[in-house]
Amino acid sequence: MKTTTYTNNCIETMALGEALGAKLAAGDVIALFGDLGAGKTTLTKGIAEGMNLPDDIHSPTFTLIHEHLGAVPLYHVDLYRLASEDDVESIGIEEYIYGHGVTIIEWADRMKTMLPPERLDIEIRMTGDETRDFTFETESPRLWTIIKELTGC
Repeated sequence: MKTTTYTNNCIETMALGEALGAKLAAGDVIALFGDLGAGKTTLTKGIAEGMNLPDDIHSPTFTLIHEHLGAVPLYHVDLYRLASEDDVESIGIEEYIYGHGVTIIEWADRMKTMLPPERLDIEIRMTGDETRDFTFETESPRLWTIIKELTGC
């Protein structure tokens, strides 16, 4: 199941993330795909806001994983610096994706074959200086219901 929506600026991207974050539950995995600067971290900031997480959200490029504690924890993973699935496996990613929080993975293409089947893929494509297309794809009926509500498809 797949659909695309767009945002006109970072404020709308944050709002999209916030609406999504308000509906996520423990165990959800969000795989983010897109070029450098596409808006993966901006969307993640919105998701964290929707989850009522007070932490300052920024990309964990050098630490690889940030844990943001709340009623449902958010595990924010950035795989940009990793070159292979062996590298990804060495950081203990399974503990997060099969854990008790919401896991968001930036640069998820670095672990494509390791991703759980029950997940939401979001491809972010820059269409202008501030405009973005968001393609949502999932096989999960629950996550698809959330995406239909968010996008009106």
